Amino acid sequence: MSAPVPAWKRRVELLLGAAAAAILMAMMLITVVDVVARYVFSRPLRGAFEITELMLVVLIFAGLPLVSFTDEHAVMDFIDRLLGSRGQRRLERWVQTANGVFMLLLAWLVWRKANTIWAYRDATDVLRILYGPFVYFMAGTLGLAGLIHLYKVGERR
Repeated sequence: MSAPVPAWKRRVELLLGAAAAAILMAMMLITVVDVVARYVFSRPLRGAFEITELMLVVLIFAGLPLVSFTDEHAVMDFIDRLLGSRGQRRLERWVQTANGVFMLLLAWLVWRKANTIWAYRDATDVLRILYGPFVYFMAGTLGLAGLIHLYKVGERR
């Protein structure tokens, strides 16, 4: 029998899940409006593709801390049965540490790229939406996911 999940963890999971669900719902609504406007009125929603593309980036990177927080990354557990419970705990701590370090490294690299993109004021073609804030968001969520993994290294289970 597993231990009960603390209330703060349930709230964080609910908040991250609700944000991801809201983004996905908005993407679906934009797509429906664009398709109806395109085929019924012959007037597509201007910039719908760009908005959907940017929302997809937000959805993926907003979901990353949620996946890290709930330990729902893809896992291959073929080595676990060869280890005892102590070895499994060590392996889990090592994997969480490696994930945290790599996520933080990626966050730093993406942040540097965001600085370059922001300096050039790169923007989408149709709506001229700046890419910079989205790339900073990517770096931030990578950093958050990295911190979550490092938190899990020391978390008592």
